Amino acid sequence: MTDADTPLAPDDLAHRLTEVFALVGPLYRRVHRKVEQAAPIEGLSVGVRAVLDLLLERGPMTVPQMGRAQALSRQFVQRMVNDATARQLVEITPNPAHQRSSLIRLTGDGRAAITAVTTHEQALLRQVGGDLTDADLTACVHVLTQMLELFGDVDVN
Repeated sequence: MTDADTPLAPDDLAHRLTEVFALVGPLYRRVHRKVEQAAPIEGLSVGVRAVLDLLLERGPMTVPQMGRAQALSRQFVQRMVNDATARQLVEITPNPAHQRSSLIRLTGDGRAAITAVTTHEQALLRQVGGDLTDADLTACVHVLTQMLELFGDVDVN
């Protein structure tokens, strides 16, 4: 193993992960601002978009399930679902497994809206330079996944 392949000592790892946080925070905020700038075209806030993304990926879910999946409060997710419902992007349907917690599912308009947003994002992301390789992105996803797992038990309520 080369030095680049040797796992870092905890103190060195913490320092390098702090560097990652210093980049992820501003990147996260900038990407969301860019999405919101495109919102007049698509009619989506970042919160509504997050709900639509989740429903597209996982299928119908309850508000509490979405809150847990996104580490967001149930109240915030409910407001986003209400906004999406008002725009006819999602519909509320009975939940055969739990009468008090309805299922939220994408409508055709919701599917079209989230598809348009992701198509726009992918067009922008094609402009990323730096000769990135699949190995670079695999390493990045690995690091972020490990960090996410560490904070997986954060209480949002």
